[in-house]
Amino acid sequence: MPGQDWLNLLKLHRVIAVIRTDSVATGLAMAKAVADGGIRLIEATWNSDRPAALIDAIRTELPHCTIGCGTLLNRDHIKDAIAAGAEYGFMPHVDTALIGYGRDRDWPIHPGALTPTEMMTAWNAGASGVKVFPVAALGGCDYIRSLQGPLPHIPLIPTGGVTLDNAKDFLAAGAIAVGLAGELFPQSAILRQDWEAITRRSQQLARAINAQIGT
Repeated sequence: MPGQDWLNLLKLHRVIAVIRTDSVATGLAMAKAVADGGIRLIEATWNSDRPAALIDAIRTELPHCTIGCGTLLNRDHIKDAIAAGAEYGFMPHVDTALIGYGRDRDWPIHPGALTPTEMMTAWNAGASGVKVFPVAALGGCDYIRSLQGPLPHIPLIPTGGVTLDNAKDFLAAGAIAVGLAGELFPQSAILRQDWEAITRRSQQLARAINAQIGT
């Protein structure tokens, strides 16, 4: 996917639902639940059960969504994620060789970083954007806002501290999008297979963000 097309999707949808699961069937149900709530960007982590099969299943069942892969730690992970049909990727760390591997394939890749030095290193290596993770460790929304002065050109996607209540505040602070995992997928709801509860949480998040961006 060309980089500008991906950035346009981020600006349009603003939320990435992050699925980590020990069951392909459960992961697919989680994806359907957030899609029913209006979320169109879904990430399946590579340390989920049979992640390639999960990505394929979500893409087959939800063709109107854009499916990516996260927790990519090495070149084989990225290669296999692309082969599985993942349309973008996230790493928890900065590795310039891995960033280049994704860049050379015109595949949106987002390393995880916290400091301005890490962010600039990732950006100069060809990252499509930076996952600010875990954003809660350095002040949450205030940290994203403070980065807008020196680094306004880098698309930032905070995770690890984004909630249903503060997601809109991260966007107002300058984030291009936000990523949520446990906030969208409470373990209690998953254990009960209460997919409607997850759909309601997704709808709540979508309403808050739409109000923030004026759509």
